[in-house]
Amino acid sequence: MICSIHYLVQSVLDVLTHFVRHLDSSNKRGHPRTYKKVLKSVVISELSEISVEKWQREWDQTTKGKIKKEYFPMVTDRLNMKINITHNFTTMVMGHGNIRSHLHQFKITVTQTCSCGTKDQTVDHLLFERELLNKERDSLISTVLKTDVWQISKNKLIRKHLKIFVKFTNKISFDKLNKVLYPSHRVDQAKFIV
Repeated sequence: MICSIHYLVQSVLDVLTHFVRHLDSSNKRGHPRTYKKVLKSVVISELSEISVEKWQREWDQTTKGKIKKEYFPMVTDRLNMKINITHNFTTMVMGHGNIRSHLHQFKITVTQTCSCGTKDQTVDHLLFERELLNKERDSLISTVLKTDVWQISKNKLIRKHLKIFVKFTNKISFDKLNKVLYPSHRVDQAKFIV
């Protein structure tokens, strides 16, 4: 939110500077200064466009948000989507939350290995491989296969199949996924604050 306000203020200053320079350059010819009325909607539109361009440049340059970038490489894609954000959706798109690879980074779990014991519990493992999610994934796969191939890129998945992807994420029970098979895989609930 603070970043959005910063972008908006900076964008307003940029647009105003542009208009003042334009007015000053026309005044150098000895003409009396005249002001052209600009519709508020035009200014808002230009400010919005400038803000999104700046946001995209910073998004392209940052090393953070790697998983989210796989879903939303273009800022405009995300801004144009109407998404009912849930905890599970955020967990899968951000790679944060009750996923062992994330919890392990903060020493909340002893290991990042999934409770299935085969691989690290990552977004990719849950989305494409975890056997416990086969039933939920089958519905997702059958919908995707009507127009695309499986395994689909995360960006294409969310752009073309958002509704079914949201259904898939909302059906995931992270508590069930993280049931302990091995004592070394436990989540220390005392450290995990939701």
